[in-house]
Formats: sequence, structure tokens, C-alpha cells
Amino acid sequence: MKRRNTQAKTEILEILKSAEGALSHDMIRSSISSNIDRATIYRVLNRFCEDGDVHKIVGDDGKQYFAICPNCGERKEVHSHNHIHFRCLQCGKVECLERDISVSLPKGYVAKVHNLVISGFCEQCS
Repeated sequence: MKRRNTQAKTEILEILKSAEGALSHDMIRSSISSNIDRATIYRVLNRFCEDGDVHKIVGDDGKQYFAICPNCGERKEVHSHNHIHFRCLQCGKVECLERDISVSLPKGYVAKVHNLVISGFCEQCS
């Protein structure tokens, strides 16, 4: 579905594109220069997720983080968001670790989505 381009959408997308890792709603809100309300930010982020341009990570701290999908583009149908994420306990950076993981489930179970977040100290903080 074609969505209209709004100031909120443009500004939030630019913030996500310039980020080195995933950002929480609060991080995005503090970076916005215009007066965009909290609900609009969530609505835009969720639409980005629905459209496959951004993926959502639920951190071990319970917060939702959002990151641009650099590998999606025209390959949206084959790109998976099921990968490991790392959250630094000191600087708060959340980043994607592009590694495949395998989980052995009981017979009859079929996994569709997983969310794996490892917390610790990043290279710069350790």
C-alpha cells in the first residue's frame, strides 16, 4: 500500500538511517527537531515495521528498539529479521549481529519468529 510522505515520516526515517544501531522511542523522540507527538512517532514506527523497512527488537529491558533493515530493499521477501541482537549495558547501543542461530524445538512445533537479545558490554565499553 502506498503511504503518503509526511514530515514525521521523513524526519523519523532520517534519524533511523543516520543511527549506528537500533533506537528506542525515547531516543528517537529526543532527536526530533519538530513538535511530533508520542503517538505519531509510534504510529510511524509501526507502519515502517509493517512495510518491512524497519524491524522491531524487544530488549531484555522491556523497551522496543527500531532499526533500519539494510539488507531489505528489493530483497524483502527473502530477508529475515530473525537474528541475534546485542545491547550494551553501559552505553545502551543496540545492534544487529548477522549470525544464523538454530534452536531445536520439540516435535510438532514450528518456529516463525524469534527475538534473541544478548546483553553485555560492546567493544568500546568493555
